[in-house]
Amino acid sequence: MERNSGRHVPVVVLAGFLGSGKTTLLNHLLHRSGGSRIGAVVNDFGAVEIDAMAVAGALGDSTVSLGNGCLCCAVDSSELDEYLERLARPSAGIDVIVIEASGLAEPQELVRMVLASEHPDIVYGGLVEVVDAAEFDDTRARHPEIDRHLALADLVVVNKVDRVPDAARVTGLVRSLVDRAAVVPATHGRVDPEFLFDCRPSEERVGQLSFDDLHRDDRGHDGHLHAGYDSLSFVRGRPLDPRRLIRFLDSRPAGLYRIKGYVDFGPYDTGNRYAVHAVGRFLRFHPEPWPAGAERLTQLVLIGADIDTAALHTELEACLGDDVPHADEQGMWGVLRYVRRTAEDPAA
Repeated sequence: MERNSGRHVPVVVLAGFLGSGKTTLLNHLLHRSGGSRIGAVVNDFGAVEIDAMAVAGALGDSTVSLGNGCLCCAVDSSELDEYLERLARPSAGIDVIVIEASGLAEPQELVRMVLASEHPDIVYGGLVEVVDAAEFDDTRARHPEIDRHLALADLVVVNKVDRVPDAARVTGLVRSLVDRAAVVPATHGRVDPEFLFDCRPSEERVGQLSFDDLHRDDRGHDGHLHAGYDSLSFVRGRPLDPRRLIRFLDSRPAGLYRIKGYVDFGPYDTGNRYAVHAVGRFLRFHPEPWPAGAERLTQLVLIGADIDTAALHTELEACLGDDVPHADEQGMWGVLRYVRRTAEDPAA
């Protein structure tokens, strides 16, 4: 068994009622992944037609290697952790796993299973709920539980907005039903993959990820996709105060979907930088030794829909620490609440 590789594979749960456009969105991701290898777990016992993806016809109920380098599985949800284990192995070369839930699946259960995974390389990548703008009113009438699903989502894609004359009304209604989730309108499931996961550079890079890898430019993508979100880069050579950062993260605004990067806490932990991963309301820190010779910087990228980037920048500036040589021992307690403990960790 290959474990503790130090890499983190995000697992995105893609949910939505029948006909909302989940498969179309997944198809779009497969063809706009920027070189990233996507492992897809289809929770439909192999009954979903994948010919719309133009990748391999209908999936069977075993692992299938596809021509575009993506690995897809059709599994029973009870086998989910076993398949995540397989897909997250370094030898599989998978960069992100997308679970396409069946139209009648309970997304809360799938999210719970992902969060319960004991694989140290698995990290929750968010619950993406896809809704059909043209059928949204009828769907709510037939399936009132959609309101609960939307309240659980980290990102909501309002698909097929080109098919309705009152797209603004539908999008506004969806926004009123979510709990701090980002809401993005789309046609034909076209959402920029960078909103969901980090696309691999076109040229393989050896060694540590640079800040350029975290926040690559938009060349090579469909330009119109980027209108759906805003992004902010924050780089500082002065350490952040852990208490101030946690207050910022705990109160982050609706629509701020992703935060990624590295944080320098200075005297609070001189040996480690902290990789931060936030998606929707989920937050996790991962301490890792500073790379030899690396400049000690805080490097963050914030991505969201309809976010006030200037205000967020001001709030992050307020998180900068005071120039003190020593730190009190309780200062990191808030951060450590979000550090995953493993069986190998003596503090577990």
